[in-house]
Order: sequence, then C-alpha cells, then structure tokens
Amino acid sequence: MTTAPTERLSTGIEGLDDILRGGYLPGRNYMLCGPPGSGKTMLGLHFLDAGLDAGETGLFINFEEHLTDLIDNVDSLGFDTDRIDFLDLSPTADVFVEGGAYDVFDAAEVEQEPLREAIVEAVSELDPDRVVVDPLTQLRYLSPDDYQFRKQVVGFMRYLKAAGATIAFTVQETGDNSTRDLEFIADGTIRLSTDGDRRQISVPKFRGSGTQSGDHAYRITGEGMHVYPALAPGEYSQPFEAEQLSAGVPEVDSLLHGGLERGTVSVISGPTGVGKTTLGTQFMSEAANRGERSVVYLFEENHGTFLRRSESIGIPVREMIDRGTLAVREIDALERSPQEFAQMVRTDVEAEDTRIVMIDGIAGYRLTLQGASETVLERLHALGRYLKNVGVTAIFIDETKNITGSFNATQENISYLADNIVFLRHLELQGELRKAIGVLKKRTSDFERTLRRFEITDEGIVVGEPLTGMRGILHGMPELVDD
Repeated sequence: MTTAPTERLSTGIEGLDDILRGGYLPGRNYMLCGPPGSGKTMLGLHFLDAGLDAGETGLFINFEEHLTDLIDNVDSLGFDTDRIDFLDLSPTADVFVEGGAYDVFDAAEVEQEPLREAIVEAVSELDPDRVVVDPLTQLRYLSPDDYQFRKQVVGFMRYLKAAGATIAFTVQETGDNSTRDLEFIADGTIRLSTDGDRRQISVPKFRGSGTQSGDHAYRITGEGMHVYPALAPGEYSQPFEAEQLSAGVPEVDSLLHGGLERGTVSVISGPTGVGKTTLGTQFMSEAANRGERSVVYLFEENHGTFLRRSESIGIPVREMIDRGTLAVREIDALERSPQEFAQMVRTDVEAEDTRIVMIDGIAGYRLTLQGASETVLERLHALGRYLKNVGVTAIFIDETKNITGSFNATQENISYLADNIVFLRHLELQGELRKAIGVLKKRTSDFERTLRRFEITDEGIVVGEPLTGMRGILHGMPELVDD
C-alpha cells in the first residue's frame, strides 16, 4: 500500500476537503448517503479519481446499475473510465446466482460462493488503495434477513480494511431507518440532500477528527461536483491599517467625518431611484484612483444598465474595468446558493486582492435563501464579519419601500449588522421632488447629524449645505422654518 498512516486522502473535491480538514482518514470507511439522483456515485468517483491522480490504485465495485450504462454515465460526467477498475456485481453480471444469498466474508468460507470469489480475486489482484462500493444496500436484497445483512456488511468492511483499503460506500435513503443500520459501521457519514434546485451536503459523523460545521451547498455540473462550504468568518484574519476611505465628494466626507473606515460594513439605504448604487459606486471610483480594486455584485440590475448609468454621470466604470480596478458581477440569485456566493466573494478577495465589496442589493440577495428572515441575517452577518476580519470594506445597498412618509433606516432589518448607515430620501419641496442625504449611525467615530441636499448631475454627485432651515424632512414633506 502507498498510504502513510497519518496523511489525509483527498475526496477529489476541494470544498469537501476543506470541510473535512483535508479529506478522509486512510484505512477507514465512509458512508455516502442521499436520495436518488443526489450525486452519491459521483462523490465516489471523485474519490477514486483523486487517488489515481496521486498514483494510487482504485476499485469500483458495482452492485446495481448495468455496467455499460454505468460507464456511459461516468464518461458523460468527464471521468476517464479507462483509468478505473470496475468489478461488475450487478444483477446482470455472471457471478450472481438467481435468488442467491451470500454469507459474506467469514474467513473460513470466503471462497465458497461466486460473489465472494469475484471480490477476493479482484482485491487480491489489484491491491486497491481506494474502494468505492455502489450501493452497499444492494446486499440487503441478497440476504435472508436483516441480521444476516448486517453480518455480511460488517464482514465485507472488515475484509476490505484488512486489505489496506479506504472505502467509500453509497447508501440510498428511502425514508425508513435502513440507513441507520449502516451508520454504526461507518467511520464517517457524508449526507446529500435535495429540495428542488437546492442541494445541501453535511457531515453528521466523522470519527477521529473535527469537521467544519454548518450547512454546506453543492452543485453538479458537466465537470462534476462542486462543494461550497458555509462561511466560517472566525477562521479568517488579516492585519490591515485602519484608515478613512474618502468618497471623493467633500460634503459626503464631511457628513462621515472623513469617510468610511477600512474594514467596516456600511449600509446605504433609501427608496428606489434615489441614488444608492451611485453613491456606493462613487466610493469605488475613489478607490480606483488609489489603485485599489473593487467588486460590485449586481443582484437587481443588469451589467449594461449599471455601466451606462454610471458613465452618464461621469463615473468612468469602463475605464476602471479596463485598468483592473473594478469588476462587475451580475448575479442570478435564484441560480446560486448563499454558500456559493460567499465562495465567489472569497475568491475575489483572496485571489484578486479586492479592497471594497458592494452588494446591490439586499432584497435580491434574499432570493438566494429559502427560510426565515433570521437566516438572511445569519448569512449576511457571516459575510460581513469575514470581510471585516480581512480588512475589506463592505457596502450593502438596501432599498426601502416608502418613497416618502414614514422613515425606515433599513428595509431588511439589518441595521445591527452595520458599522455605518447612510440614508437617502426623496422629499417634496414647493411642488418639486428633491433628495436628501444623512448619516444615521457610525460606530467608529462621530458624524455630522444634519441632512444635506443630494443631487445627481451629469458631472456626478453634488451635495449641498446642511438643510438647517427645514423640518419634517424625514417624513418626506419638509417645511421651511422661519428664523
């Protein structure tokens, strides 16, 4: 055997290796369970493929699907079946005796039946480092009762372990307690679950080592399975210099007593059409002048509209993109899980040295989640904490419903997540619709507590003097106050 006793064996899926702190422990057996079509066989194939890449030997023991169909399916998923050794023990294979039941792997009886002979011959000849059994539950149909089934399974696993193999066996969940009969023999359990287009992967059991907790997501593509671990912000930290980030508009900086602090989370809130995205983009434009890279994730607007609108008011986003100081990602929220989105952000931050991240907007981000509002807050909180820990400035765009009238700081109740809250308002003054800007919260320093007139012109953002001669601005219907 080629495996050292202390090394980890890659599962062949980077994200799953991260969850398992490096991969499977050698010489142990792992149960891959889930409903039909969830990707259990693919999970096993990735495990074999990783071993072959590492110069190990692998054996796929097929108990169910016709071998020709299995190989066609495996080829279609991009795996090289010419590298994989298959042992076909499906119901159509010659080694099966119709109606046969096998009392597997008692040492004194190991060569008494065709099934055992086929397995022993294959294992002896190949001496596999890795074995995938798909599915192990098929042995239940070859056993006279549950006691004999459990006895056969225990013997089977002991035999493969004694041969020095690390085993991954699949189990199809059927809604009864049949999988629980097998969990007791497994050193670890990888559970796949599906709910419509949502796919989740968890590790409820893993002997001998801790795993990354949380609800993880996965996706199956033409290139195989991709796993996206839940974001664990406490595992990431990077020193950075605390400094103020200017908006490039003196009056905005004055409201914020210098700007936004690096490594903070800011919410820019307000109703539709008031200029939230434009204000956030202004911070990224100023970052580009410093040579820093920013990324905006568009959940509610398309790429072309964002570019045209920004350039129409003098923010040179195309030039920023060409220089590499801005990336614009159009996100289809219904196509991505929050874990997959978090992985995208991590890649931009860690591989591309991104310094400002803007999510536009929170309502669109909510669509990546199914469930209670607190789940949205948990995901946003984890993402915000991660960005803060690595010194990235985060800007969350939050659209409030009321055009005028009652004032709400945020629509999604995320104010507690924010270090800074900047709000924009529509207001009616003498029959004309105008805009105002103010700061509601700033944790790290003082801020200006006045409201200022806010305007977007062909030449960019224009902010006026404090609106000290008015009252009722937050209601959207200001009145002039006589001195």
